[in-house]
Amino acid sequence: MKQIKIILSILTLSVLLLPSCAKYLDVVPDNTLTLEEIFATKESAYDALAKVYSYMPYESDTHRTTWSLGDEYVGRLDYNDQTGSLLAIRIMRGLQSETAPILGFWSGWNGAKPLYQGLNQCEIFLNYIDLVQDMTEQEINDWKAQVKFLKAYYAFLLVQYYGPIVLPPEGVIDPDASSDVLFQPRTKVEECFTYIINLMDEAIPDLTERATANNAGQVDQIAARAIKARVLFFRASPFFNGNQEYFGDFYDHDGQPFFPMQYDANKWQEAITALNEAIALAESNGKALYTFQKEPYLYDTEAFEKNRENMQILYNNRMVVCDPWNQELVWGNSNINYYGQGELSSSTNMRLPSGYEGQQNTPEFSWQWMAATYQVMSRYYTKNGLPTDEDLTFDTDRMFDIVTTPGQNEPEYQELWGIMQPGVETIQMYLDREPRFYANMAITGGYWRTQAYRMPTMMYQGQIGGFNSSQHTTDYYCTGIALKKFVHPENMSGAWQRTIKYPYPIVRMADLYLMKAEALNEFSGPSQEVYDLINRVRRRAGIPDVETVWADATIAKTVNKHRTKEGLRDIILQERGIELAFEGSRFWDMHRHKRAVREFSVPISGWKYDGTSSSTFFVLEAKQTRRFTLRDCLWPIDLNEMNTNGNLIQNPGW
Repeated sequence: MKQIKIILSILTLSVLLLPSCAKYLDVVPDNTLTLEEIFATKESAYDALAKVYSYMPYESDTHRTTWSLGDEYVGRLDYNDQTGSLLAIRIMRGLQSETAPILGFWSGWNGAKPLYQGLNQCEIFLNYIDLVQDMTEQEINDWKAQVKFLKAYYAFLLVQYYGPIVLPPEGVIDPDASSDVLFQPRTKVEECFTYIINLMDEAIPDLTERATANNAGQVDQIAARAIKARVLFFRASPFFNGNQEYFGDFYDHDGQPFFPMQYDANKWQEAITALNEAIALAESNGKALYTFQKEPYLYDTEAFEKNRENMQILYNNRMVVCDPWNQELVWGNSNINYYGQGELSSSTNMRLPSGYEGQQNTPEFSWQWMAATYQVMSRYYTKNGLPTDEDLTFDTDRMFDIVTTPGQNEPEYQELWGIMQPGVETIQMYLDREPRFYANMAITGGYWRTQAYRMPTMMYQGQIGGFNSSQHTTDYYCTGIALKKFVHPENMSGAWQRTIKYPYPIVRMADLYLMKAEALNEFSGPSQEVYDLINRVRRRAGIPDVETVWADATIAKTVNKHRTKEGLRDIILQERGIELAFEGSRFWDMHRHKRAVREFSVPISGWKYDGTSSSTFFVLEAKQTRRFTLRDCLWPIDLNEMNTNGNLIQNPGW
């Protein structure tokens, strides 16, 4: 199996159909397999199929994930100047380069998968899979459809990062082909979307409607329709739809703009149609918003007895991502590096304090140094389902006051059982927040369920969750705020076999509902249908319906904000930013709406992590400068590619 994968990689380079600095190989060694031999049997062809899937981005890998684009994450500060670490965050710091692109998907530079090689791998597969003798026609058609879809998906990822791309031709190109064939120009953005959508439409009918458990993670019709809807959703968004402001002078060789210059509202209708189809198919196959239906952990038995409704809501939101293959997952990437040293679930996980409950402190796979930012923590709603600066009952003037939580026997504590510790010091802004805040944020005065314990976190230096110079001077949450979302409560330290593996979500039902809500609002404005879609997510989150709370003049500062298209747009984007926090959504939401430059050019903030008490810890300070400019909205094409292919036009500003 290993040999087959290696030879396929060599063949990919030898017939690479797009501009590259790779040298062509004239000779295949005698002891290697030919393509005809690789596609002789189903077993060996399956390795070729796995090779096509192997070009999926490294989203579970802390250093190579694109999910840390935006303003939600910050790593331990000693990684600031290490060029091989926290690559997406380096982009947010303005360190992108055309000579050595960071996360350069075009060529596979600096932590990115080489997506053009992936496109060529798809073409090789499609040209040879019919040679397999021990597969039925239906099996072959399904595998072909999976690869066609992945070909379209990889092209879509390239459009996300680069805008206009070089579309892959049909068929494998001979390495001896002329330069006119090998070195093609970039194609207009609208034509790229048309190519992607048409290829997905071609693939979907031949896909299995729902992948079996043994094939979980492979593309089926449910996943394909959801991703097609996302493609149309991006196509309709302002960045790609009539963006004369950014790209009015970005022309191809014929003097025509690469981006469509006229806004077309009907593109939202096409997205709505695709979202309707995706949601209907998913729901008919049992997909739904996740709810926790197992027995709670033993350490929470008393909390469930005292505070059942709130604890159920907490578990619903705490486990939505890390409960493997649950009903909400529409498509997930399970290609996790079990032996690697960079999985997000490990870099965000909190280790047991030395000697905690008699256990030995083990740092492996509990590194506790990928922190949440003050920015993302602040976006979570109040318990009324409003932003903190829009809730009249939330005193923003006193939110930095140090307070003590109610004691265990006080009536006010009943709704905090299992959510906040009794009678401990914390900050006012940590109280009266929505359930997703407590499900996802590790804070002073809260709890973290990990390592098979419910740990009372304080985050001060020397206390549970806090910086501890006697254990390791570089393993700490530099903002004093951590994120729990990717850490399964049963994750243990010491070895990868002791960690719970689950697919990292590419798309889930909450995302589909909120995409549809946004598309409907953009096309025809606020309506009860839009509110109902948002409310599906809000009800799972345990907060009031959007039209109820925003219409209440005793609570909402901007009364009836939800009744205008612009106001509801802001509400939906914040809802997405909370529900899909840390999953790579917020960056693209701001990008799609041309807000990225404004949102991501402010310093990342957090508490003074080495403070030993409330007065020295709860000091808000800038942790890291960020610089995200207009040119960063499109990635640079590697300079080597530009020099090789004279038909390429570089992205603006590079």
